[in-house]
Amino acid sequence: MTIRIAMWSGPRNLSTAMMYAFAARGDCTVSDEPFYAAYLARTGLEHPMCAAVMASQPQEAVQVSQDLQADTDQPLWYQKHMTQHMLDGVPLDWMATCRHAFLIRHPARVVASYLQKRERPDLAELGFQRQVELFDRVAQQAGTAPPVLDSTALRADPEAKLRALCTALGIGWRANMLHWPAGPKPYDGVWAAHWYNAVHRSTGFEVAEGPLPQLDDWGARLAEAALPAYRAMAAHAL
Repeated sequence: MTIRIAMWSGPRNLSTAMMYAFAARGDCTVSDEPFYAAYLARTGLEHPMCAAVMASQPQEAVQVSQDLQADTDQPLWYQKHMTQHMLDGVPLDWMATCRHAFLIRHPARVVASYLQKRERPDLAELGFQRQVELFDRVAQQAGTAPPVLDSTALRADPEAKLRALCTALGIGWRANMLHWPAGPKPYDGVWAAHWYNAVHRSTGFEVAEGPLPQLDDWGARLAEAALPAYRAMAAHAL
């Protein structure tokens, strides 16, 4: 039976690097944001490469949720999910078939990074509050809090944090999670051409992050609004 790992994060959160780390294990299938097209179809948001995204995936969330319950020819299936894609009414019963983890990043870093790629988002597009809601759902159903990994701590000590994550998920650690080849990957979503230029230059997790970025007044207010949700998650970080 395939062990399905659902990793939940918002955008601009090292989520693609984490997907690359799991793909590098050699025993793991990976999926890149399977609900993205369904999210765009439902919201009507004009994201970069919107038409290509919607043509590349099922646009019905029910179909996506059914597909995610299949088995693969690998022992592990890592699913990279964006919390903001889980709109009200999206089926959640498939989550019971997964082991869950949550990837967080300080809102100031998320906002600064996001604004380099897209015009001003609203708070819901960054997924912070939805992440808390999904965390609470998983914790209630499991009777224990799922693992939370802060991307700043991950970059400061990748091996220690990845080892801790693997232990929390009940899977073996593999050292090849620390490195991957540069360039596009066959499992990237079609949106990679717009969003993944930095991670395509990488071959591992980057060095520790510096001070928080300076934001303009609008960005600072957005980051401040996301802080309570971030802090609620950070209290559970590995």
